Formats: sequence, structure tokens, C-alpha cells
Amino acid sequence: METLMEEEEYNWKEVKLPPLIPIVPEPELERETGERRRGRDIIIAVDHGPNSKHAFHWAITHLCRLADTVHLVHAVSSLKNQIVYDTTEVLMEKLAVEALEVAMVKSKARIVEGDAGKAICKEAERLKPAAVVLGTRGRSLMQSVLQGSVSEYCFHNCKTAPVIIVPGKEAGEESVL
Repeated sequence: METLMEEEEYNWKEVKLPPLIPIVPEPELERETGERRRGRDIIIAVDHGPNSKHAFHWAITHLCRLADTVHLVHAVSSLKNQIVYDTTEVLMEKLAVEALEVAMVKSKARIVEGDAGKAICKEAERLKPAAVVLGTRGRSLMQSVLQGSVSEYCFHNCKTAPVIIVPGKEAGEESVL
């Protein structure tokens, strides 16, 4: 797998999501205008694991509000692998529908090529989001030190937005939704 250099461009593909447009009522209160009304951009890093889904549920339940835009980001080693791309596209479509149904937020999706931590930080640089939300893999401290951790990398290297690391749910624990 080729690593992503800080100065170099990176490859990505937008995922065409079904046209889901939330119906946003007019603001009832004066304080609901301005930035709060325009909404924020929130990056949620997703993969096919249960802890990623748990972090997604946590973000749309506890962080997202009406008029926000959720940017789903998934990093892959190669965009040329059509099977991985198709599987990820289906996952992102499901998550976009769920985000609309649960939190009434718009979704955009992007599959990026390269090292996951660097690609997520690059997306954060590009979007300047209100937050970057990630799950953990549930590794022990020793495994994280030896193998590296995407969430730890993003925590130390994302300079444009706060990074929220949602702990993985323990075996048998219910998701927030």
C-alpha cells in the first residue's frame, strides 16, 4: 500500500448517493438563524466494522442537528478494486438513508485512496468541519502501539477540527439507536 505524502494530491471518488433531501421547516426562533441554521459539516470515518457503525450511530444521535451535512469518508488501498468500491458504495448509501431518517441531515460520501489516517486528515483539511468522528478497533494498548491506530493518528495530526473518538461497544452492549 502506497502511503499518502502531505504535499501530494490523493485519489478519491465521490459516491453518488440517492437524492435524499430533508425538508427543513422555517426557523421558529430568532436564535435559529445564522450559522446554527446553515448547518455544519461533520466528517464521520466509516468502514465495514461494528465499531465504525457504533461511532456513526453515536454521531448522528448525539452530535448532528437539523441542517448539518454528514460527510462519510472511507479509505481504501486502491480505487481500482471494483468489488471493494461497490461494497463500500452500498454501505454508504445505507448510512446516508439512516442519517436522514434518524437525524434529518444531508449526507455526502467520498471514498479516498491511501493510508486511512492521512486520508481522513486530508479530508478534514479540505472541508474544515466542525468535528471528525471515528470509532476504535477495540485493540489493546500494546496492539495499538505495535500496529498503529488510525484514531490515534488522526487525534495527533488533524489540526483543522476537533477529533471525537467513540469507544467501541463492549460485547453484548446495545448500540445507541
